[in-house]
Amino acid sequence: MKAALHPGRLLARRYRLLDQIGAGGMSVIWRARDEVLDRLVALKVLAPSLAADARFRGMVREEARAAAQLVHPHLTSVHDYGETVDPDGSITSFVVMELLSGEELKLRLTEGPLPWAEAVQVGAQVAEALAAAHRLGIVHRDITPGNVMMTGTGVKVLDFGIATRIGAPDEDEDGETFGTPAYVAPERLDGAPAQPSTDVYSLGVLLYEALTGRVPYPADTWDQLSAALANGPPPTLAELPELPAPVAEICLRSLARNPADRPTARQVATALRDHLLPADPPTATVRVPTEPPQPQPTAGTPAAVTATGLPGESVAASGWSARRLALLLVLAVGVTLAVVALLPEQQPARRAQPTVGPTATPSSDPPAPTTAASSAAPSTRPGTGSPSAKPGTLTEAANRVDGLIGAGLSAGQIRDDVALDLRNELRNLTVAVSSGREELAPPVARLREKVTVRLGEGGISPAYAARLDAAIIELGAARV
Repeated sequence: MKAALHPGRLLARRYRLLDQIGAGGMSVIWRARDEVLDRLVALKVLAPSLAADARFRGMVREEARAAAQLVHPHLTSVHDYGETVDPDGSITSFVVMELLSGEELKLRLTEGPLPWAEAVQVGAQVAEALAAAHRLGIVHRDITPGNVMMTGTGVKVLDFGIATRIGAPDEDEDGETFGTPAYVAPERLDGAPAQPSTDVYSLGVLLYEALTGRVPYPADTWDQLSAALANGPPPTLAELPELPAPVAEICLRSLARNPADRPTARQVATALRDHLLPADPPTATVRVPTEPPQPQPTAGTPAAVTATGLPGESVAASGWSARRLALLLVLAVGVTLAVVALLPEQQPARRAQPTVGPTATPSSDPPAPTTAASSAAPSTRPGTGSPSAKPGTLTEAANRVDGLIGAGLSAGQIRDDVALDLRNELRNLTVAVSSGREELAPPVARLREKVTVRLGEGGISPAYAARLDAAIIELGAARV
């Protein structure tokens, strides 16, 4: 008799089953403990009828092997594939995956469409995950809200169970089409080979549903899908006048009937990501009196002092030298002017922190002259900076942090993986706060903590960690 799956059972002398957390037609998902590495994992155990088929087991093993090559923040990690032979000779086949904590996008959408900024964030992260898979020649073939998990660190694309290689036949041996009808590209109904463009179509359906709360061509069967594609009106996003035109355009292009008219997953990711967080940080303006300092402060006509976070740029004060401006700031009684300077320090001959992978050559521009603004820069320890007198809106403050991350990356003071991690955390913060799902203080605290941790790992130089911390403090004071 086949041994039943139950809590406490040990598979492959390593994975202890704890409890069942999901089920589908092809598999059952268990939470388990890896007793070798002492960590919690998810086990996807194939249905007995499928596990009995050697051909199907081989296919799943190859898919697990391909998925294990995919290392990306928005893809679920695959750790292992295993088989256990039961006393009656039957086989239990399973895939070991990263255990996630979060909520399926499918469940979120039962409450209605997402705020457009959050929908765009989700679409960008799914597109980035697909672009990584396509670079390795893998097509997912089942991008749906049920295969996208919303976690505290962004979305995760799940289940490469029906993934295949680019150019492989897109039908099983019986001529059946894989996938969920409403999300399947039109050309797949004709048995066209698997291509990245089919995933992009599914991504377009997912983004459209996240924005509107419905799919463009509702269908539960292949016949219904064929009828909807033949008779349904072209999808439109005209009902969302607040949606930026570039977002609507990239979504509708992804739904093009002709695969050649669709963008790539990388192009979708770039269009959506760039719209959410422009790369160029805006300037920060602080006003100071123009009259010479007196024993007691006097009012005067303000003149603008502009500081930017780009290498080689300096601070200009109309009519006053940097030295006199410094004296003014020191001698003014009862007035505190906090000017955050996002100017990278002069590049040393040798970097203080190790870097991983290729980095951009530091700029040869001369360093900015020492001014009152640079003297007001935060100390070299995170947590000691003070917020700017005018932090501005949440988007403006987030753009300043993003610009500083980019400058540090270009200067070789922030590692590539650390920059990606911080930018993901920053985008999650912006979306969560803008949509009203979270107050500003908790995600700001998490972002500051992440900077501290990455500093301890050697992924950020002390000087940039201090500047980032000061900019994040400013972000915490922004208008939401």
